[in-house]
Amino acid sequence: MKQASNTLLLANRYGQIRSVAFNPLHTGLLVLVGIIAISGSILFSGFRAGINTEARQQLSEVAVLRTLLQQQQTEIIRVRKAAHDNLDALTLRLGRMQAQMLRLDILGERLVMQADLDAAEFDFNVPPPVGGPHNAATLSTITVPDFLGMLEELDMTAEDHETKLVVLEQLIMKRNLQERIIPSGRAVEHGLLSSKYGKRIDPFTGKQGHHKGIDIAGKEGSSILAVADGVVTWSRERTGYGKLVEINHGNGYVTRYGHNKQQLVKVGDTVRKGEAIALMGSTGRSTGPHVHIEVMHNGKQVNPGKYLNN
Repeated sequence: MKQASNTLLLANRYGQIRSVAFNPLHTGLLVLVGIIAISGSILFSGFRAGINTEARQQLSEVAVLRTLLQQQQTEIIRVRKAAHDNLDALTLRLGRMQAQMLRLDILGERLVMQADLDAAEFDFNVPPPVGGPHNAATLSTITVPDFLGMLEELDMTAEDHETKLVVLEQLIMKRNLQERIIPSGRAVEHGLLSSKYGKRIDPFTGKQGHHKGIDIAGKEGSSILAVADGVVTWSRERTGYGKLVEINHGNGYVTRYGHNKQQLVKVGDTVRKGEAIALMGSTGRSTGPHVHIEVMHNGKQVNPGKYLNN
């Protein structure tokens, strides 16, 4: 079977005529191939354009993510710096509070000693016992602002307590000073009151007279005790008193201890309350072993019975 063919007559510019024979089937195939090629080129161009658009979109998203990452890194640096600054501030605050607690411990120990409290009961090196049932529902994590607030409150409380303890220490010191310089307590360890202060019958004349002190009878040679802290201003014989010890306690108070067998202190000695200053005897104007005690306040004799336990 013969294939159909067609002839095209073409004339050039010189008038020459040329004939071209072509096969329609071949021509159709060529046209189809061309159409396919053009379509493929268009599709390929569209595909490349799509790929380029997607790539640009992905690159844009990468750029956004990179920006976010840089922002996060900047925020991390800022948070780290803030945390470091807060840590430095907390360290300084902790150091200050440790010094404050040390001062409170020392002050507390001094108060225990000054107030004559039981040191074992008030041991500032041992934390106070605490306890209670566990309740998980009430537990919560403490935030940094909450912690800083609690630390500030604790700091203020410690300062307030320190101020109050200092005032308390001053009061205790004043009380102790008053207790030690104001005559009080016992002038002898063992003895009996043999003559009171005031009017009495004189044992030597039988007449009524004024007794300027009190007499406490006891065993000869027993210790006579200072009834307050002070400085010895007299320690020798005096008319009527025999061997006499006189002590100035300050604040206008003076005490005298007469008829001693032996003096244990000399003028200028500092004595403490309860310290032995002489031995009981019967020197001077005396009928037997006893101690004659006088208390003077601002130069005037007062009743020793108001101060002494004997």
